[in-house]
Amino acid sequence: MKKLLTIALALFVAAGNVSAAKKKAAAKPSNKPVFTVVKEIPVTSMKDQNRSGTCWDYSTLSFFEAEILKATGKKYDLCESFIANKTYMDRAIQVVRYHGDCQFAQGGSAEDVLATLKAHGICPEEAMPFPGSLYGDSLNNFNEFFSVLEPYVAAVAKSSAKKISNAWKNGFQGILDAYLGKCPEKFTYEGREYTPKSFMQSLGLNLDDYVSITSYTHHPFYTGFAVEVQDNWRFPLSYNLPMEEMMQVIDNALEQGYTIAWGGDVSEDGFTRKGLAYAVDTKATESLAGSDMARWLKLAPAKKTSILDSLGCKVPEVVPTQEMRQERFDNWELTDDHGMHIYGIAKDQNGKEYYMVKNSWGETGDYKGTWYMTKAFIAANTMDYLVNKKAIPADIRKKLGI
Repeated sequence: MKKLLTIALALFVAAGNVSAAKKKAAAKPSNKPVFTVVKEIPVTSMKDQNRSGTCWDYSTLSFFEAEILKATGKKYDLCESFIANKTYMDRAIQVVRYHGDCQFAQGGSAEDVLATLKAHGICPEEAMPFPGSLYGDSLNNFNEFFSVLEPYVAAVAKSSAKKISNAWKNGFQGILDAYLGKCPEKFTYEGREYTPKSFMQSLGLNLDDYVSITSYTHHPFYTGFAVEVQDNWRFPLSYNLPMEEMMQVIDNALEQGYTIAWGGDVSEDGFTRKGLAYAVDTKATESLAGSDMARWLKLAPAKKTSILDSLGCKVPEVVPTQEMRQERFDNWELTDDHGMHIYGIAKDQNGKEYYMVKNSWGETGDYKGTWYMTKAFIAANTMDYLVNKKAIPADIRKKLGI
């Protein structure tokens, strides 16, 4: 009898384990994508911009670090605070020149990094204070910083004086140095002394190799124009390509071992905090979710996220078109929200291709800081991107005259 009771108990426990396993399997999202890497280009470590509007800085320096790695095989950790210090002074000077009739803000573009590297050089991360350390934080927190900077710039730019002095720049530089650290005139790195310019020259890059690409119809294709967004305040020219060729450049670059400094819109429902981005076909999605369009639009963001998470890699996507891009740009739907770093291609279990994109939010999300963004999402939401012109297919380069 004791043996029979033991066997019965064992069967009961086993049945319970099977039931628990089934429940656990049922709870696991069956539509969660499973990725296979197609192409991955080496990049440097993840960083965290924390509470600062400096994605443009982090993503573009990550891009240049990858360019150096490709050219020399050496990894560098370049200093975002150096770029921010120089950029915010340049931007403040422009705002004062315009008497305040333009924006002073935390945001920027890839051009700010490129322009700073050309004009001022760069230093390694270790040559300046660690982000946030000067005001007792462990990472950047620009809340107090910009609450001081913005009114300072506005007071000078909107001054009623008939003539202003250059003294304001000294005070402004003092604020920059207090929160970001003073940019070094000289420093020692790996036993050698450098200036920021000589350090830049040692990195093995030709800064004239980099061009910006975009795709809109309100300017002629194969010409350059300054994309009309506020953070493009230096007015650099971007080469205007048809959408299909804009995407062809990205694919060719990755195939040839080059990465992309990407700027675009991540405010869409399909960009999740878990590390995925889909160009969601809202009409098809609300139908699958048992909701009409009016109800979908009224759903709370958390509910939309829950529905999209449940659909996972089976979420319906729109087919982006040139006309769609232009309409969304003109009606303010397609905005310049975020800078990221494209460094690879992967496929999910259904064969759909995604770009592997390095973010600057630390090792967050399901993929430790990498976002998997579908090709449809990138085609629909790209504002512009920086790329090595050597990565552009020869036929497109010929059309652009570069």
